[in-house]
Amino acid sequence: MTENARKVAIVIPVYNRREITLQGLRSLAKVDKTGINVRIFIVDDGSTDGTSDAIRKHFPDVALIQGDGTLHYAAGTNRGIEAALEWGAEFVATMNDDAVFHDQLLQRLIKTADTNPRSIIGGLLLLWDEPHKVFQVGQTWETFKGGWVIPDDLTAFNVPETAFRVECLVGNCLMLPAVSIREVGLMDEKRFPHGWGDAQWMARFAKAGWNLLVEPKAYVWCEPNTYPRPLHEMSRSKILRTLFLDKRHPLNLSRQFTARWESAPSRTKAAASFFVYLTQLAGKTLGFVTSGRK
Repeated sequence: MTENARKVAIVIPVYNRREITLQGLRSLAKVDKTGINVRIFIVDDGSTDGTSDAIRKHFPDVALIQGDGTLHYAAGTNRGIEAALEWGAEFVATMNDDAVFHDQLLQRLIKTADTNPRSIIGGLLLLWDEPHKVFQVGQTWETFKGGWVIPDDLTAFNVPETAFRVECLVGNCLMLPAVSIREVGLMDEKRFPHGWGDAQWMARFAKAGWNLLVEPKAYVWCEPNTYPRPLHEMSRSKILRTLFLDKRHPLNLSRQFTARWESAPSRTKAAASFFVYLTQLAGKTLGFVTSGRK
């Protein structure tokens, strides 16, 4: 390791996905680290499937931070970021464990960050079962469509050839200058412990004058989302509990409102988009809820 190596911390929160986590770490082990001093911080939020023991055995250089099952996504990521900043990282890369990474990922993210001052850089997220298809990239705010809308027609072949600006980024693969985190702060783990924390976080960066960019050659292949189940697949009682009582569920109405309130371009647009969302929700599920199914 050269004296002038860039210090990059990779932060990954994990829970009870031992084989997925090990797969992600095997992929990261193959990433080109020329000129980079990389340290991986895994925050294991109380896994019971032997995740931490397997990491210690196969990846002894990984820094393990133990949680007790109450951290969840946002707080788990925050604890890792705090450790990364204490280590003295120049960049902090937040990642998910359910991913396979291109071997030039870090080189390309750093180069894009260097050539685009005051920017947060996201990787190009692709589906690992459809390796050409872009995943959760390019969200745009559409008030009269209910809030954030993710395009479904992007592929690795039709995105711009150079880094392109977006309105929002998700936390699956982000390269953040440490100075940006010190300026804006960590994720809001109190209001967004399970989801939406990354979108709200990125909104804060954008409002503070940081650019949100995607590097189209920083490929990350991600596991397709399987959670949450759509409401129409739930029983009537489960729908009602989800919408009104279960504040941990991503589809809970209170969480949906707060997510829009904190990540929308303005409060007016947030309120209007939530009304649209309620209208859409009613059209999709009201008849189902009032039917005879229990």
